[in-house]
Order: sequence, then C-alpha cells, then structure tokens
Amino acid sequence: MIYGPSYVSLDYALSHHGLIPERVETVTSVTTRRSRDFETPFGNFTYRMLDGPRYAVGAVLETAGTTTFLMASPEKALADKVWTDKRFSGSRVSDYDAYLLDDLRLDPDSLTRLDRSRLRAIALAYDSPKINRLVRCLNRLKEAAHA
Repeated sequence: MIYGPSYVSLDYALSHHGLIPERVETVTSVTTRRSRDFETPFGNFTYRMLDGPRYAVGAVLETAGTTTFLMASPEKALADKVWTDKRFSGSRVSDYDAYLLDDLRLDPDSLTRLDRSRLRAIALAYDSPKINRLVRCLNRLKEAAHA
C-alpha cells in the first residue's frame, strides 16, 4: 500500500479477473484522496479518486502469497473504469456496446456472468446516470445471450 485508503481496480483488476485480454503493467487503484501516480523500484502505481459513497462498495479481500489486499470485484472494477474514463461520456445506452466490446475489448461471455445484485448495489452507491446506463446495457447483453 503506497497511497491509502485504496484498493486495486480499473484496468489492473479487469485484467486480473480475465475481463480484458491485455496484461496490465501499471497497478491501477482507486482512493478517496486526490489522484496520484507513483514510479517505484517495484513498478508503477496509479491512483484515481472516488468520493466516499462510490468508493465504499464492491471491494473484496484477495490474497497473493502471504499478502492480503483489497481488490475490486469484476463488477466494481468495470463501474470504476467507466466512471473514471473521461474520454467516454456514456450519454446513451447504445454507446456502451462499442465502448465495452471494441474500445475496452471486454470479453462478452464474462460480461454476461457478472453478478446482477452486486451491479445494482454498485449502481445505487454511484447514484449516477452513467453507471445506471452501464447496468442497463449489461442486462440487455445478458438477455440477448440467453435468447
């Protein structure tokens, strides 16, 4: 933990959970403090700010060897990515297909397996039209996959 409170999220967590095909070198996290970047002998670390209610829901404990740390669930990592990506406005539900599948290169099958109740809880905490549209898009993708 270089900068806390924080938990691993965004691109690093999306890769960790197998949602994106790329290997991510920079450890990406969210924090309640201001956004910062660190270069250390152990690697590069990026922190993006989320306010308290948005920060507080969706992280789970992970263990690597003897180290325990907080990592965003797949659902939380995706919501954090959509929220912090300023180049994507997400003003219409129809915008999300191209963004999720083409821009982020998310695995469509993984998207249909996301936990819907966790997504709803995250959307409530975010209280954001952008995240509500994400959830609607994911629900539509799941329904289409089961049709």
